Amino acid sequence: MTTSTGRNLDETLAGASSPQRPPCPNCHASKSRQIYSVDGIPAHSVLLMPDRETASQYPRGDMRLSFCEACGFLSNSAFDVTLNEYNPDYEETQHFSPRFNQFADGLVADLVDRFGIQNKRVLEIGCGKAEFLRRLCEAGNNEGIGVDPSVRPERLSAEARAKMQFIPELYSEKHSQLEADVILCRHTLEHIQPTREFLDIVRRSIGDRSDVQICFELPDVRIVLEETRFWDVYYEHCSYFSAGSLARLFREASFDVTDLWRAYDDQYLLLMASPADQPTAASLAIEDDLEEMSVLAAAFEVNSQAQISHWRETIRRFHHEGRKPVLWGAGSKCVAFLTTAGLEHEVEVVVDINPHKQGKFLPATGHPVISPEQLKDYAPGVVVVMNSIYLNEVQQLLDQLEIDAEMVGT
Repeated sequence: MTTSTGRNLDETLAGASSPQRPPCPNCHASKSRQIYSVDGIPAHSVLLMPDRETASQYPRGDMRLSFCEACGFLSNSAFDVTLNEYNPDYEETQHFSPRFNQFADGLVADLVDRFGIQNKRVLEIGCGKAEFLRRLCEAGNNEGIGVDPSVRPERLSAEARAKMQFIPELYSEKHSQLEADVILCRHTLEHIQPTREFLDIVRRSIGDRSDVQICFELPDVRIVLEETRFWDVYYEHCSYFSAGSLARLFREASFDVTDLWRAYDDQYLLLMASPADQPTAASLAIEDDLEEMSVLAAAFEVNSQAQISHWRETIRRFHHEGRKPVLWGAGSKCVAFLTTAGLEHEVEVVVDINPHKQGKFLPATGHPVISPEQLKDYAPGVVVVMNSIYLNEVQQLLDQLEIDAEMVGT
């Protein structure tokens, strides 16, 4: 789902904070410093619009990315939870991609075989369109509960729905009564600002049960900072984790982190944990990253404007040369790339394989989303792939469509 649909707690959990040194949502220390800012970016990136005019009027917010020197967590100190608008039209799924499905199936197999998630009751907080939950239920003979305001059960077969129940709401304290053997949360925590309060709710929901398995998956901010991927910083993501800051959050919330690893070309973090009676001490080498994160945050602060300028001028050059550049992947990366770099007429269309996005328009920028088949008539000279992990997949599609265009990966 991934980026999976976002879920945030009620406004009451967002809390008030100082614009100068806001308390860290993870550790509550007042040691955060701003390293990056962008004004007027769309509040949502994959909630696509029916027409260009509606798209141009979509609400915007500001990004003030702050780094906590105490725990290594990054967050948007200017985040306004009232701009959230998660609903069934939120089109976050990546499951139309063969490459992503390969990863998802591998992860399901790992959870079933390595971690023994079989014949269990699985609660997924932020299930999106429930494609992953469906796979996990089928592979492990599990029963699923999906909580998410954007869920669309009608996209699943009747057989799949029979093994699951859905609650089309944001997860909150009122759902803590839902008992499960496994609590799954994929690409959701990064959409929640009061991260510690959220983890406390999850921990309270478990009570004194010691056998509950916890599995979280989310983007790893390390590669974003290391490669200055400004297109991976956008409004929906108000929280940015490294392996260390994620583990520290769970340990302080009385969980024992048993496994923590990177996946999907180091773009994602996977965490397995179990409930504990009290905060736990670090025990995994991957958790020791605070010094590295401080260096990377400082480098991002220095290099981000040069990276933005590089891509702005590159796309403008393609346009001036008459090469009709298009962006492949009408998701959050694409919207952040266009809005942050201030690109408008230089790119006329964006492409996506998800049929539910095609024929719609990107929020704020108003760029139309077309299908790969429509791209053949457009005849681009350059295709910019918004996630390089899909380069081979996109090249295969271009070859099938006999589109002769240069491919460029971000």
